[in-house]
Amino acid sequence: MRTSNQAFLKVVFDEHENVTVCDVASLGLLGLETLCLHATVMRLRWSGGVLLSVAAAYYVYTPLPSAVSEPWKLILLDALFRSFIHAGDAAQALGVCHSVHMLNSVVSRLEVIEPWSSPTVRVTDSALGGVPARVFQPVGGGAKLRRGVLYFHGGGWALGSGRMRSYDLLCRRMAEELDTVVVSVDYRLAPDSVFPDQYHDALAASRAFLSPEVLQRFGVNPARVGVSGDSSGGNLAAAVAQRVHTCKLAHTHTLTHINTHTLTFFFWPQISADDSMSVKFSIQALIYPVLQALDLNTPSYQQNHNVPILHRHLMARFWLIYLGADPSLLPHLLSSPSSLLHPSISPSIRSHLNWTSLLAAKHQKHYRPVGIETGSREVTGIVPGLVDVRAAPLLAEQGILGRTPRAYVMTCEFDVLRDDGLMYARRLQDAGVTVTSVHYDDGFHGCMVFSFWPFLSSVGQRSLDNYIQWLDHNL
Repeated sequence: MRTSNQAFLKVVFDEHENVTVCDVASLGLLGLETLCLHATVMRLRWSGGVLLSVAAAYYVYTPLPSAVSEPWKLILLDALFRSFIHAGDAAQALGVCHSVHMLNSVVSRLEVIEPWSSPTVRVTDSALGGVPARVFQPVGGGAKLRRGVLYFHGGGWALGSGRMRSYDLLCRRMAEELDTVVVSVDYRLAPDSVFPDQYHDALAASRAFLSPEVLQRFGVNPARVGVSGDSSGGNLAAAVAQRVHTCKLAHTHTLTHINTHTLTFFFWPQISADDSMSVKFSIQALIYPVLQALDLNTPSYQQNHNVPILHRHLMARFWLIYLGADPSLLPHLLSSPSSLLHPSISPSIRSHLNWTSLLAAKHQKHYRPVGIETGSREVTGIVPGLVDVRAAPLLAEQGILGRTPRAYVMTCEFDVLRDDGLMYARRLQDAGVTVTSVHYDDGFHGCMVFSFWPFLSSVGQRSLDNYIQWLDHNL
């Protein structure tokens, strides 16, 4: 009986982890221990694999609205972006470098490419007004004057470059299909440079591009020059369009600050134009622009607070980095009270951001303005850039907006910045500006630059096609 018990067959694993069959009786005590060790290791490997798969699935998966375009592509893209952000946060926590530096280093290694020319477009790295820029010039065409576009890339004023593959391909396609000179500006980035440095770079590049000497050098028609940008680049494009097109006006925004004992008035001068600039932009094309940070509780912020790739808390972080503010203010910028409703904000400024009157009912939906909590911290006095129209173009007065060129404003349903763009389009229209407002019900933030492999998306292709078509018809 004992012999038969010893002689039963048992499955074990050899050193190559191939399944074999052996006689336990021939193993001996040492072999039996080896058998148990192998079995334990394999169980641990299997369990670890299952746990890692579950953890990866949990990390990658983000619930998305059913109407968003190609959700799995967006989920994977968001997971990749979040992993870079978490790596950057870890590097900063360990004192290695600032999280943004880490993130930019990764992006540069993956995306930044050298200028290369094709038979149809000549590409060179140059500078405008001392600001680095990549120039895309159509080849041939003789002595005819072409259209010109000045483009500002997105990235929260802290990330990205006009030399990135996605922006290089975008500007290359614009130059080729529109027979247009395109200049993509590499403005300084936060945290090394903070507001108003980015604005000053954008303005310097604009002044240089609009100068008769540069227009002549590039063969650009002075009557057909546009400014454009996406996200934070759309912010800069809107800000410089206001500056370039506005005559010098004596006007002020009034910010009333109330404390326990006194009533003090702070005056924020409205930006005025340089009258010496004889050439102006003929159009402004703003792609899901970020235009204000006083109210991070608009319906789109409430609806899309956790929708990739621009989560609400990430946009707030970008604002604080851009404005050179203390990162500890993040909870106050994100807290339930809207900064816009704080008593320190004047009725004039509040009216410029009053989404209950500026947004259509279909975009307001069931959302309501968020009220003020007792004891909420007033952020605008600590971060004055929040009420500076150079940083927040949506705060500009109607007289300023009315002098800007005809506009193209693109917005996406699943984007926290949707309402910034919609309100700006409405205010431009109310000021008498001709506006083409294009909204994508299945769009998400950043979709237009995902028009090329490997992040090719349907809504990205559609939005880029419509953008180029509008430029062709209006520039």
